[in-house]
Amino acid sequence: MPAVVQIDEIHKIYESGEVPVHAVRGVTLTIESGDFVAVMGASGSGKSTLMNLLGCLDRPSKGRYLLDGIDVSRLDRNQLADIRNQKLGFVFQGFNLLARTTARENVELPMLYGRRRYSSREMHERAMKSLELVGLGARADHFPSQLSGGQQQRVAIARALINDPQVLLADEPTGNLDSRTSVEVMDVFQKLNEQGITIVMVTHELDIAHYCKRNLIMRDGRLVSDHHVEHRLIATEELRKLHAAEAAAKLTA
Repeated sequence: MPAVVQIDEIHKIYESGEVPVHAVRGVTLTIESGDFVAVMGASGSGKSTLMNLLGCLDRPSKGRYLLDGIDVSRLDRNQLADIRNQKLGFVFQGFNLLARTTARENVELPMLYGRRRYSSREMHERAMKSLELVGLGARADHFPSQLSGGQQQRVAIARALINDPQVLLADEPTGNLDSRTSVEVMDVFQKLNEQGITIVMVTHELDIAHYCKRNLIMRDGRLVSDHHVEHRLIATEELRKLHAAEAAAKLTA
């Protein structure tokens, strides 16, 4: 089977002003099905541009990008929109949930924009299944204001999963969360990855990157490091340690 992501000598040049901005410079990368990758780098390193290219939100200036065996490098706007809806799921730092819409209805939204038409019953069943995957089946009828930050992010993850994407793309998914909630979200990601879901995540947090299987480091538009994570953190174990520390603190209080 082909790699789920294959990019060859990708460049992205922005022709703004007198001096072109070379945001991504000749990146070659393969991501296999079932991988869990963190993309890291300082501001201006090109990691966000690379993520936009992987998410078909932008086209490369040069090079080739195969997504699930399909060359998306030269697709037009409508074709890219179809690819995003069918093969990609997106999770953002800010959750991007509709405030007056329940968790289940938020999860159903991507199904309204795809080419396939679902009945109301099908949408309801698929949304519930997706929410149950992230442990929020019992909160389906809650509005975002009735959910914690971690729960809102899990609703966003469920929404990203609703169309069975080939790749889940997460942009700083723990950036708005406290340390404990961040570990809980990484626990969700790790469990989804164990089920075979491919995840690519941008993060600036080194400890969060250690929950992934593989770390990529960008600098000046180039991929300067690509290594498998040694001594990988397991979120379930870290949560167990946190519970034990909290219980001990209560006993000594």
